[in-house]
Amino acid sequence: MTTPCSSYSANANKMAAFLQWRKFVFFDKDTVKDPVDSGKNFVLPSGISACDSGRGHIVLGDMDGKIWLMTRSLQLTYFQAYKLRVTHLYQLKQHSILISVGQDEQGINPLVKVWNLDKRDSGNPLCTRIFPAIPGNKPTEVSCLSVHENLNFMAIGFTDGSVVLTKGDITRDRHSKTLTLHEGSSPVTGLAFRQVAKVTHLFVATLERVHCYTLSIKEYPKVELDTHGCALRCSSLADPSQDSQFIVAGDECVYLYQPDERGPCFAFDGHKLLAHWHRGYLFLLIRDAKSPNKTGFGNRESSPSDKQLLTIYDLDNKFIAYSASFDDVIDVVAEWGSFYILTRDGKMFVLQEKDTQTKLEMLFKKNLFVMAINLAKSQHLDSDGLSEIFRQYGDHLYLKGDHDGAIQQYIRTIGKLEPSYVIRKFLDAQRIHNLTAYLQALHRQSLANADHTTLLLNCYTKLKDSSKLEEFIKSSDSEVHFDVEIAIKVLRQAGYHSHAVFLAEKHMHHEWYLKIQLEDLKNYQEGLRYIGRLPFDQAESTMKHYGKTLMLHVPEDTTLLLKGLCTNYHPSGDGPEKDSPERSRVNKANSEEFIPIFANNPRELKAFLEHMIEVDPCSPQGVYDTLLELRLQDWAHEQDPQRKRVLQGEAVSLLRSDNTVFDKALVLCQMHNFKEGVLYLYEKGKLYQQIMHYHMQNEEYGKIVEACKRYGDQEGCLWEQALGYFARKEEDCKAYISEVLHHIDQNNLMPPLLVVQTLAHNSTATLSVIKDYLINKLQRESQQIEDDERKIRQYREETAHLRSEIQELKTSAKIFQKTKCNMCNSPLELPSVHFLCSHSFHQHCFESYAESEAECPTCTPENRKVMDMLRAQDQKRDLHDHFNRQLRSSNDGFSVVADYFGRGVFNKLTLVTDLPGNKTAGSLEGNLQKDLLIHTKRNC
Repeated sequence: MTTPCSSYSANANKMAAFLQWRKFVFFDKDTVKDPVDSGKNFVLPSGISACDSGRGHIVLGDMDGKIWLMTRSLQLTYFQAYKLRVTHLYQLKQHSILISVGQDEQGINPLVKVWNLDKRDSGNPLCTRIFPAIPGNKPTEVSCLSVHENLNFMAIGFTDGSVVLTKGDITRDRHSKTLTLHEGSSPVTGLAFRQVAKVTHLFVATLERVHCYTLSIKEYPKVELDTHGCALRCSSLADPSQDSQFIVAGDECVYLYQPDERGPCFAFDGHKLLAHWHRGYLFLLIRDAKSPNKTGFGNRESSPSDKQLLTIYDLDNKFIAYSASFDDVIDVVAEWGSFYILTRDGKMFVLQEKDTQTKLEMLFKKNLFVMAINLAKSQHLDSDGLSEIFRQYGDHLYLKGDHDGAIQQYIRTIGKLEPSYVIRKFLDAQRIHNLTAYLQALHRQSLANADHTTLLLNCYTKLKDSSKLEEFIKSSDSEVHFDVEIAIKVLRQAGYHSHAVFLAEKHMHHEWYLKIQLEDLKNYQEGLRYIGRLPFDQAESTMKHYGKTLMLHVPEDTTLLLKGLCTNYHPSGDGPEKDSPERSRVNKANSEEFIPIFANNPRELKAFLEHMIEVDPCSPQGVYDTLLELRLQDWAHEQDPQRKRVLQGEAVSLLRSDNTVFDKALVLCQMHNFKEGVLYLYEKGKLYQQIMHYHMQNEEYGKIVEACKRYGDQEGCLWEQALGYFARKEEDCKAYISEVLHHIDQNNLMPPLLVVQTLAHNSTATLSVIKDYLINKLQRESQQIEDDERKIRQYREETAHLRSEIQELKTSAKIFQKTKCNMCNSPLELPSVHFLCSHSFHQHCFESYAESEAECPTCTPENRKVMDMLRAQDQKRDLHDHFNRQLRSSNDGFSVVADYFGRGVFNKLTLVTDLPGNKTAGSLEGNLQKDLLIHTKRNC
């Protein structure tokens, strides 16, 4: 236990502090046996005066000047280093360099020799340097020696209080220089170099003082650390685990020093003979209290009868690792993984440290778990081993009833021990606080699964600890260590809706947020606001799911949101997605998909659809069809005439927009008996007979006649249907029948006999109704007969005249007496061209206008018309004969008729000929005799 130094004045306090250090046997002691004869003990050389270890061997110096090297197999070799004796040895740990101090002649003249153990000189290690160890010119004894591992510093302490520092390459004379670093009146008892980073310090201990020099600064500044010192060999330098502190062992305390101040001190009472630091342990050799006390610098060596107590301290973990009595210990060295104790009777004992697991088991048996944990950490035990200690410690505390302490140990096993092992122990309701603490730690380390989250939240809810619950769920994003979705489910199930909503909103679990707001809290307005903040895809899917519910409770705001969603949607400005790329992209939902949401809200649906066709004329077809149905419904249920006319105009305008489906629109208009729409669609679809039938069904006589006038040119049978309709009516329809007959008569649409037969079915249609029709018909027929007879006579006369001309041409010569050209009307000049048709031309005029040398340019157009008529008659005659033959020979006469009908054989042929004004009928008929024309070409 670390205590203030001032407390060591009282013996009782010192003893109490010492007794708090637990004693263990963490080392196994054995006497080293002879390697040749294992039945005998190994015997050290006699007269050992100094020893050290390192680089795989133990170095011994004796009173005869020999230096012995002991290998691991206990083989001893020596070389004569001095003529008289060896007093000090220092073996470097990182180099095969050995520094010795001894005497070659009588008197006070110590020599320092530097040996390179890797090089040989006549079979012995090479001595690279020899120099006398004298502070100034005063002969004095060397008391202690220390060498820096970098081979650049060597310090030698003397009994007169001087310290000589060699700086530079200590293995060579010419590369180093020597100076007196310290002077004093008290013998130097300890030296140690401390290297941390680039700063080098030298600790100097005397019988009365402790100093520290900074060697990395040119002036070598000195700091006095304490006003009391220690005996010879009672100081050492700790390793980095103790921050490389300088250890000074006084008779009452052990002090630790930093380069600039004194550190902790330990109350270890007893007359110290030796202090060493090896591998994390402090070795103190104390004279047995029963032995006679000898004081003074020169009397530290014990008599052969001295009993000495060697104690090994673990300063980190505050326990005694080993303690045993020995007779006359020369030194304690560490090599080959063990500690060796050399005694003056020539024996050598080995202390082998027990393995970590054995030491831990010893602590477990005594239930010293805290100490076991500290020991495991100092031994750098892996995490699995530490976790097992924490588990055993937790089990121990749990059995003792210390559940709070146990849970703290179990928390330290997280990541190694299965959580269910701990959870099962604390599922009792009385231990719910401990269970909560464990589950919290499990979540903090992000090792909790969904079941752990559920259990922790249930603990919070059962404890009704709202503050802890809020602290758990309101941790920052970087500290979320649980399954958020599971937490939301548990909170919702437990009725902590506000907490669940917070968690869902914070971690953007949109579905859960809306489910709680709309299904549990019935907060429709807030739910709608939240949807407006979502990205387009999520807002669209959410509205499809919750649209009907929202429309039922907040119809106006829901309609407004849908309008935006189906035009150009952007999340609201305060939403979590306000800076996302969504805002730079045009997002537009299909408005037709949201129509079912308005099932019970026709007013909002109409407003929505009208908005859509206004902002987007290319809206889906279903939008226009649905809007038409709504407008027709409003029109059908409206009682105010003025308002009804307005609604009628709206419906018709929608029909005229050509955005509705014809069939659907027609069915809707018929369902609602919307006359204007039905008639418009019939006309649009060219269903003229349907228009007639519609007027007939409604007995709108005037509309029937008007429809015939409008559409009779496109479909001539309308007049016949109208006549048949009026003929079947028993009412007095004489005026309509007369008007229909007038149009039939003018356009010759029906044979008179069919007209009479049609009207015969009407009992009210008397002869006076068709009197005018029949008279006009008969008059035209009579006129036609007269015209035909006149043409017959005319054709006969022309034929006779032509025949006489032909006869004349055949029997008599033709005299050409024309004096003018029929083309240019200029007097004829030779050469000229004459035709039998009495037309004459200049030759150059004939060549310019004639298409053929054999045809008269003047008569050619008329002759061609006649020839075309003749060819048409011949083709018809041949086609008629062929048709009759096929019809008689075919088994399916109807297919033959259909084939010829499709080829236009039965179409009415009308030839229109334009007769020139200066041409007579006789001249036209004369051209029919094309084959009798004789063309004569004469060159005069």
